[in-house]
Amino acid sequence: MRLRYRLLGGLLLAVGIPLLIRAMAEPKVVYSINLQVTITAAIFAHISGYLIYRRLDAFPGVATFGTLLPAFTLSYGLVFLVIFFFRLDYSRFQAAGSFLISTLWYFSLAASLNRLEPGRLAVVPVGSVHRLAAVRGVAWHRLQRPGLVPGRIQGVVADLRADLPDAWVRFITGCVLSGMPVYHVKQVLESLTGRVEIEHLSENTLGSLHPNQAYSRIKQAADWLVALAVLIVASPLLLIVALLIRLDSPGPALFRQQRVGHRGAVFTLYKFRTMRDDRGGPVTAREKAITRGDDPRITRIGRVLRRTRLDELPQLFNILRGEMSWIGPRPEALMLSLWYEKELSFYPYRHIVRPGITGWAQVNQGHVAAIGDVHEKLHYDFYYIKNFSPWLDLVIVMRTIRIMLTGFGAK
Repeated sequence: MRLRYRLLGGLLLAVGIPLLIRAMAEPKVVYSINLQVTITAAIFAHISGYLIYRRLDAFPGVATFGTLLPAFTLSYGLVFLVIFFFRLDYSRFQAAGSFLISTLWYFSLAASLNRLEPGRLAVVPVGSVHRLAAVRGVAWHRLQRPGLVPGRIQGVVADLRADLPDAWVRFITGCVLSGMPVYHVKQVLESLTGRVEIEHLSENTLGSLHPNQAYSRIKQAADWLVALAVLIVASPLLLIVALLIRLDSPGPALFRQQRVGHRGAVFTLYKFRTMRDDRGGPVTAREKAITRGDDPRITRIGRVLRRTRLDELPQLFNILRGEMSWIGPRPEALMLSLWYEKELSFYPYRHIVRPGITGWAQVNQGHVAAIGDVHEKLHYDFYYIKNFSPWLDLVIVMRTIRIMLTGFGAK
């Protein structure tokens, strides 16, 4: 089904069914002002919810069923919040019915169209396409020779920077002319894995790692306002947690550490203390900065705080000071950052945006410290910077909430 028919069908059902039920019970209600206001608002909320859902569904690792309800909850909630703010009269039955039918309609479509089934892509076996085999969730069909594309194939993947033989060039040209999508292997890897690999300086000459400055300013203002509101509301919780930390183990309630932030500036990060400083023997500052999964320094209350991410709450002060954001690459300890910069090319590029309490690498990979893992984390950070937008931030928020409930990646 084409997208416009899905949207049209959803609008007709979401608006028409509740309206028909109300009209059967009370025909004159159709002409009431409150119902007309509700129908107009429902149409706007439905279209907005559909656009949000389609935009969020484009990010890798995001299941269709996991974005439907948040998308329509957000759109309907915002629209009817405006109606409530302006004290407009509206029909609760029409509003609730429209929201329910909207979500059911797209849930049914997603199930009937098997959106969660793996796609099928043909691969031109020349160049660096061998990395595709490690990507799950897609049925890869390796072409043996130029010719007809097998049935049920949704696109062709090729290394367009490789020195392709003339026969394969003619084959790819024929696919383009016939309307078959042709993708560069690196484009496919980015869209399926959520990682961007920068291996040559020339790959950033077009500004792929220069985030939208207008959104950056808007985001900073929103970060500040939300942090202030959360700090006011959560201040009793902060005091309770601080008291529990002091009772659980000797030492201050807050942990302070030098971290590298926006544009390489060093700042003091605040967290609730979750560890005791009792590692025996001589250790370097780098080893002291690394936290391992079975680290004996973690306290009893510290394990709970780390699992629920409540130990990050004092970073509200870092946000208010303009040093951090709610969402962005996690800031590394100064000693670790200096180490990574020596070992990993392009590592400083991650400092082009403000660091965050949570981020794309955090929700995909969790806490890591080894060079190999940090290299992979860097690819996630580059993907976030390249796709810097409110849509990706919203996906990260949803996945962070899930992680807070499951404790994924905590150490």
